[in-house]
This record gives sequence, structure tokens and C-alpha cells, in this order.
Amino acid sequence: MSHHPTTVEASVPPVLALNVQSVRLTDEQFEKLCWDNPDLRIELTSRGELLVMPPTSLKTGWRNSILTHRLTEWAQLEGSGLSFDSSTLFTLPDGSKRSPDASWIRRERVEKLSREEQDRFAMIVPDFVIELRSPSDRWSMLEEKMLDYMVNGVRLALLIDPMANRVLIYRPDKPLETVENPQSISCEPELPGFTLNVQEIW
Repeated sequence: MSHHPTTVEASVPPVLALNVQSVRLTDEQFEKLCWDNPDLRIELTSRGELLVMPPTSLKTGWRNSILTHRLTEWAQLEGSGLSFDSSTLFTLPDGSKRSPDASWIRRERVEKLSREEQDRFAMIVPDFVIELRSPSDRWSMLEEKMLDYMVNGVRLALLIDPMANRVLIYRPDKPLETVENPQSISCEPELPGFTLNVQEIW
């Protein structure tokens, strides 16, 4: 079932979606495209659609920085995994290439990657991801992205919608949980001891 939160998309540049299925971009070509356009966030869906996202607005950038900071603080204290910011791109098993707004991976899984793999868009699935809805995001694209995370093995995913003061919680093989105007969201047991205070970004 689709959720349709308040939309305030008129004044923000939309996400550009290009069908590149017939082109069959290689990993090297995709990486070069990203290096040649460092100011843009570029993703590739499992359906062969290239998504080009504009730079974030001031408020979205501020919210993103808080989320990343809170996750990094916890990860450094807890020690069992590594956190990543919104510029990190992951190659998922279905061939899609996705950049969560914040993510975390258990340390032993990262350490299994070679140095060369760590220097590229690594073929690894995050254990935990956060997506923050921005005014330029189409809801249908966000839903597709969250379901892609589940299909590819993400253990816990949060979709935070500050425009509706709502958090959607995704876990594999469990019903989607929607929490209206929460004070905080517990990320246990997947991330022991990590509770995200979402009120500070509303």
C-alpha cells in the first residue's frame, strides 16, 4: 500500500530518470560518469534506469548532516561496524547502484573486501540504511528504493519523511511499520544501543 505524504516539490529541481537499459553501462563507464559529474548524485536502478539527483537544499543538507553525525558517533563508540555518508555508493547483488543518506556495515564484512574493492563502488550490501525524503524526491521512487534494499539483504532500513513527521521502518520478512511523529526510533536489535532522536530534524 502506498503512502502519500504532503508534497512540496514545485520549487525544487526534480530527479531526472533516464532509461539506459539498452546501453548496458559497464561498471567502469558508470564510475567514469560519476567522476565526471562530482556535483551530482547518480544512481542506477535494477530496471536499468539512471537517476540523476540535484544537490540538496540547505535544510535537507542540515538534516542529512545530523543523521550522519548521530550514526557516526554511535558507530565509533560501539565499535562493531563502520558508518558511511550520503556520498557512498554501493553496488547491490541485482546490479543496482544506490547511495543511502546514511548507512552502516558490520566491520568484519567490510574487512573481507580487498583494498581495491574498497576504493571502488563496492559490491556490498549495507546492514542498515537511512533515507531522508527531500522535496525533490518522488514518493514512488523512494518506495522502490526501500524495497530494493530489502530484496538485496539490508537488515533494517528507515525512511524518514520530515514533511509529514513520519518514519517508515523496513525489515525483511516483516510488515512495513509506520510511526507518526515519533520522539525517537530504536534501531535495536540490528544496531545495539542505537536510538535515533528524529525530533531534532523535524
